[in-house]
Amino acid sequence: MPPTRTLPTLAVALLISAVLPAAPPDPPSEARLIAAFNQRVLAIAVAEDRLLTLKGVRTAAMMHLAMHDALNAIEPRYTAYAWRDTAPDADPVTAAVEAAYTVAVDQYPDREAELAAERERRLAGMDGRAGYQRGLVAGKAAARAVLDRRRDDGWNREADYTWHPMAPGVYAEFHEHSGTPEGFVFGSGWATARPFFLERPDQFRSPPPPAIGSAAYAAAFDEVKAVGRHDSDVRTADQSHLAMWWKDFVENSHNRLARELAIASELDLWEAARLFALLNGAIFDAYVSVFDNKFHYNHWRPYTAIRWAAHDGNPRTVPDSGWTNLHDHTYAFPSYPSAHGCASAAAMSVLAAVFGDSTAFTMTIREVDRSGPLSEKILMDPPTRSFTAFSEAAMECSLSRVYLGIHFRYDSIEGFRLGNRVAEWAITGFLAGEE
Repeated sequence: MPPTRTLPTLAVALLISAVLPAAPPDPPSEARLIAAFNQRVLAIAVAEDRLLTLKGVRTAAMMHLAMHDALNAIEPRYTAYAWRDTAPDADPVTAAVEAAYTVAVDQYPDREAELAAERERRLAGMDGRAGYQRGLVAGKAAARAVLDRRRDDGWNREADYTWHPMAPGVYAEFHEHSGTPEGFVFGSGWATARPFFLERPDQFRSPPPPAIGSAAYAAAFDEVKAVGRHDSDVRTADQSHLAMWWKDFVENSHNRLARELAIASELDLWEAARLFALLNGAIFDAYVSVFDNKFHYNHWRPYTAIRWAAHDGNPRTVPDSGWTNLHDHTYAFPSYPSAHGCASAAAMSVLAAVFGDSTAFTMTIREVDRSGPLSEKILMDPPTRSFTAFSEAAMECSLSRVYLGIHFRYDSIEGFRLGNRVAEWAITGFLAGEE
């Protein structure tokens, strides 16, 4: 594995919007080329489905893996993912651009004109460069290899879900709070998708959550009931801020952070392609792993637990039939472990492996959903939070769900732990430095 890179203190701005702006003009840093395609694909994904499916992060992972493989066929710095041919005379910029374009247009054929314009912009004046044609061939070949490897991976598979009778600790429907149709459950198919790096979805099985009759459960129950309630008188102003501030989806905010870091540190093409390939593959795998665990344990949400506590068999818990959480919404899938905490920990672990965990940065998130993912946007005031380490940020992201009132603390802690395990597997086993 290549040595860790260390950055000075950075001020990192994450501009959150429903549709991202056009890619910036050509800069001297090679990382900007990689970042431009990352930004473009995620903008398309946000516009198409608001990141409510795995399509956007899956496409980003495939695209960056194809760029990575094309570049390492030219100069083998890191191990390949799917295409292990050699192309020593190919132009690296051409190969990277063609790989990105080929994957992106395969996944978003209706955006071909936009993607072709991005391609032409990046390759303008390159056709006379030595290795141009060989670069096109290498880029296409790497892209096809990755696409072929990921064919029929089940990313959008529909999976069956069986509702269970109401019982202590069992996930129950709350369509009035989730705003979803009666009988709807989200994400059961995610639990069966084929990971990018993990061997299988259930490779990392989380330990069971606390027994509903235990003192540990009662303590977690009391905490979220108090700090997560809509009109809490114990949640601090800062806790309210971080609870809402962290709501943006991980694949959106953490990719934007990675773009800022990659450009600021002037990563070259090889380094940047590897960073984004690991980042998005790890996020995808984190979602697969955590949803596998969610549907394995089928654990109830605080919204149900607090309102139904009179029937949970634990004398320490006190019900509140009118309880609701900070943003008056609960996502329609089981609670344990936290998906948001897992995906953030996986992403931040990749950033820590590349830049060094003790990297200070300030993130700016300007707006988030007021309630559920289809609700109106609200501005954050202030729009910034600062951190001294990636692990610090990941833990705050995980715990933000307790203050939002949608997770127990043990959900968040286990999500953080699981995400770190997923990332460690990816970082140590894939795209490693050549010996």
